[in-house]
Amino acid sequence: MGENNVIFLEVIEWFDETGKQMVQRIPREGSGEIKFGAQLTVRDSQAAVFFYQGKAYDAIGPGRHTLKTHNIPVLTKILSAPWGMQSPLRAEVYMVNMKTFTDLKWGTRDPVAFKDSQLGLVRLRAFGIFNVQVVQPVLFINRLVGTQGMYTTEEIEDYLNRVIVSRFNDHLGENLDSLFNLPGRYEELADSLQQKLVDDLSHFGLALTHLYIRAITPPPDVQQAIDDKSRLGLFDDMNKLMAMKAAMAMEKASESTGEASSGLGMGMGVMMPGMFANLLQQGGQQPQQGGPAPAAESQACPDCGQQIPKDARFCPQCGHQQLVFTQCMKCHKNLPPTAKFCSRCGTPVNGKDQAVFCQACGAENLANSKFCNSCGEKLGLAD
Repeated sequence: MGENNVIFLEVIEWFDETGKQMVQRIPREGSGEIKFGAQLTVRDSQAAVFFYQGKAYDAIGPGRHTLKTHNIPVLTKILSAPWGMQSPLRAEVYMVNMKTFTDLKWGTRDPVAFKDSQLGLVRLRAFGIFNVQVVQPVLFINRLVGTQGMYTTEEIEDYLNRVIVSRFNDHLGENLDSLFNLPGRYEELADSLQQKLVDDLSHFGLALTHLYIRAITPPPDVQQAIDDKSRLGLFDDMNKLMAMKAAMAMEKASESTGEASSGLGMGMGVMMPGMFANLLQQGGQQPQQGGPAPAAESQACPDCGQQIPKDARFCPQCGHQQLVFTQCMKCHKNLPPTAKFCSRCGTPVNGKDQAVFCQACGAENLANSKFCNSCGEKLGLAD
């Protein structure tokens, strides 16, 4: 890894010894004075984003590259005397790990509020894992690492955890009316939550490949109520089973010979329709197995959504550059690196997502949240 020096050119490279680091800034602290002719080595599953005089120029792929700046060894140091022997031509490199990060943990630090239609306000804890991958390194640096002021992997993971938990609370409020309907719906909730988060994380240059819900834990008294209702459902199934066995026994008896069997057969003919009526009414519709086949993975233009070759630099449909530099905070329009205002809605480019405050309890929530994590009230009422 190259560091600042006065005479020699830098040789810049990065080894991720832990296998868990998403981004590394070179130099680690402050700004650098990378010189003309410095050598940058980028390995497979890595991408380098070169910043010169405060602007990102490109995402550099695997290979050895020569960096070009106006910093000349020794000479630039002498000419920078008016600036305290520091060159005003600042340059740094962000090394981004492009591999898929697996088994990342997400969970609620504090219980989130959920308004149950039958139980009222309930505090829930949820835990799970997710896999994520950087797909737009420049957008990832500009939106998450730079704008949010996050440089360490722990800070980035913590922020992603907050996003997932916030969207999880919104998702429960929109798709679940009562915890009594929760058992057996973990996979369904995880799949639909993943689809909800795909668009959210794409604004940070990230792709959410998998998300799993391990547990949704209500308070002990609520869990006891759910267990009691499950037992009642089991009793109903046992009653149905007993009725079916009785009907089968009567059918078998009717097959025997004799006057008694004839009378029994006549009685069975009258009783069987009533015995099977409830079974046919409640169990006649069988749940459909499986579902639609998953769509094949493909490369979509981040601006118009049309399918394009994965190695395309520009979209053949709309002409948009595939390397995303920045996006509008309000409408998420992809913008060129020199843009100061959004060409679609006019929002200034330099800004941060505005937090949403609940009018009921005053708690702070992430931007675009729909339900308050503290009291469960719908935030749309505050608009």
